[in-house]
Amino acid sequence: MTFQPLWQLRAQFARRLSEMYGAEVPAYNTLVDVSTAVNEDFLARHGADAERLGSIDRVTAERHGAIRVGSPQEMAQVARVFAAFGMHPVGFYDLRDASASSVPVVSTAFRPVDPEELARNPFRVFTSMLAADDPRFFGEDLQRRLREFIGRRSLFPEELLELADRAAAEGGMEDDDAERLLRLATRSFELSDEPVDHAWYRELEAVSAVASDIGGVTTTHINHLTPRVLDIDDLYARMEALGITMIDEIQGPPRWDGPDVLLRQTSFRALAEDRVFRFEDGTVGPGALRVRFGEVEQRGIALTPAGRDLYDRMVAETDRRLAEGQGDGVRVDVARTVWEENLPRTEQELALRGLAYFSYALDEDALARRDAPLTGEDLRLGALIGSGVVVPRPIVYEDFLPRSAAGIFRSNLTEEGSRDDAQLGTDYDITVLSRVVGRTVIDPHDLYRRQQDASLARLRERLGAVVAA
Repeated sequence: MTFQPLWQLRAQFARRLSEMYGAEVPAYNTLVDVSTAVNEDFLARHGADAERLGSIDRVTAERHGAIRVGSPQEMAQVARVFAAFGMHPVGFYDLRDASASSVPVVSTAFRPVDPEELARNPFRVFTSMLAADDPRFFGEDLQRRLREFIGRRSLFPEELLELADRAAAEGGMEDDDAERLLRLATRSFELSDEPVDHAWYRELEAVSAVASDIGGVTTTHINHLTPRVLDIDDLYARMEALGITMIDEIQGPPRWDGPDVLLRQTSFRALAEDRVFRFEDGTVGPGALRVRFGEVEQRGIALTPAGRDLYDRMVAETDRRLAEGQGDGVRVDVARTVWEENLPRTEQELALRGLAYFSYALDEDALARRDAPLTGEDLRLGALIGSGVVVPRPIVYEDFLPRSAAGIFRSNLTEEGSRDDAQLGTDYDITVLSRVVGRTVIDPHDLYRRQQDASLARLRERLGAVVAA
């Protein structure tokens, strides 16, 4: 018997979900193939620079999934499942006000948190919970019926939860139990062939297609699996050339000549999938739903709170200029101009201005070439970077953007849904979601800051002096 640590379980889980989803949504396999080709071509053109934000092996293997659950109890249970794979809740995302469309969910992402674990296998699952208690979307009667419907279903068998708890507590699992854990976990996210109540589904769909996908069926399922690509614009063009309809635009920062920051995302449009319905007259028959799509992402550098503030201001400025009719109404062109006016054009300047997170490494050769020892002002971080003695290495952004996630959701909806903004929305924040999940939802800035601070501590130890910011 072989003991499998959590990262190996996670890698197998990601692979099995990918195989399962590829069988359910064949266009996903095309997306993966095109992503692989784009990455290989990008690496051939750019060499070592292509791996500034992760090795090509990591990028090629990287996936993030997305699922949706309907209640605090289901969110707490799925947290137990993901804990078995070394995945922790990171970040709070409120999609309810991130889009003009009706997207009544709050979310977190389950992922590894240690840099070494991320390097081994960076699988993440963006997990949304229906805000079924928000009166802007659901009246009292509909709230009651939603609670009853969701309360009657069981997404995760008790055996899975017990195995998951044991794997998390023991840091892994022996082969036989690991195989059972993986089978049960993968099966929990398969698309069900159980008939869908047509009237109930359509009632929820009038509020939001996201609400019906969560609360209108008796199971959950993988909503999308997302490969990572090094050139998302090239990917977009290649998919269109293959006749696959993509959403109208790439979400997130624009393509420009400076450093890639945060996250860019796009997807092919949701495809019609055959489902079985139970109709109002009691008959059962075929139908189709469009709820699942193929997403792809390009990751950039993680921004500090100051960098995120600048990013938010740039997004707001882009919106303002578009509202005034600048740039012929083409968002990407307007955004590019705003980026060029405001964002540093080099990684070094991002580091010097404290706008992004970096791991700082000592260049031993540059240190050896110095004629004099480092003293006083020489030991300031900016001076060390400027002299080439210290090299900033970008820390990849491992998380998500609410507006981009909502934009992907919105682009794949056929209707806007409904929302009563005269009502006061239910309060959710990272503290409330931590209570829901049953464990602390981690602020991603804490993780990036910890990684950066650890590199500075190593510098101080090597130089035998305090490295001042």
